[in-house]
Amino acid sequence: MHAIVEFQGCQYRVQPGDKIQVPLLDAKPGEQITLDRVLLLSEESGVRVGQPIVTGAKIEATVLRHFRGPKIIVGKFKKRKDYRRRNGYRDDRTEVEIRQILS
Repeated sequence: MHAIVEFQGCQYRVQPGDKIQVPLLDAKPGEQITLDRVLLLSEESGVRVGQPIVTGAKIEATVLRHFRGPKIIVGKFKKRKDYRRRNGYRDDRTEVEIRQILS
């Protein structure tokens, strides 16, 4: 069984036991959260596609930890002007474990 869920503007394909990284949540580690915008649900009986969401489907998850993502290097350059800038950026992330998919 797997599902495609929309969460904070991003779509994730999840199964029970998966660990996904999402943008920073305002939740403490160990806290339970519910994802209710399920776009597609694949079960043994078949596939249910939402229009836009599958009614009655929810995903229960647990917040594992908060951390900072990998550094992304951003560079600016203008030819023949002796202009070069280089900046790094790390965003805050949350790791979430999918507990179960309820249909």
